[in-house]
Formats: sequence, C-alpha cells, structure tokens
Amino acid sequence: MEEKKKAVALRYDPQKDRAPVVVAKGRGELAEKIIELAKKEGIPVVEDRNLVEALLRIEVFEEIPPVLYEAVARVLVFVQEVRKRPF
Repeated sequence: MEEKKKAVALRYDPQKDRAPVVVAKGRGELAEKIIELAKKEGIPVVEDRNLVEALLRIEVFEEIPPVLYEAVARVLVFVQEVRKRPF
C-alpha cells in the first residue's frame, strides 16, 4: 500500500513572527494541492519526512515549538539559498 503524501507549509517573517508558523497542513489530496500550489508560486519544496511528521502535530496558525527550531532553521536557510540561485 502506497503511503499518503504529507505536507506542511510554514511562514516566517522575522518582522512579525517570533518563530515560524504553520499556515497549512494536510495528507493525501490536500498535501498534493499544498505542494502543487507552492511549486506554482515558485516556493521551494523540501522533503523531510521526520520534520513533516512533527509539524503535522501543530495546529494551523500556531508557532512551531522550540524543539523544532534547529530543524526548521536548516530548511529556511536552504530555501533562502535556493531563492538566491540564478535560473
């Protein structure tokens, strides 16, 4: 049996947010739509199954807990680097 896709979208604006905030999350078709929309909008998509599992436990519009800061920071740094690359 094929495992359902899972996705979590985060927002982090250091001017507004104390920590990254979960803005969308889902499994199956909803996860596929989140990924599709991100790609359509040019938002980099990072696959980290363990991190997604942890983030799925957080409610939408809640900040991530401090225990996830380091893992999410690595993803945010990667996303910033991808956005800087010329295409």
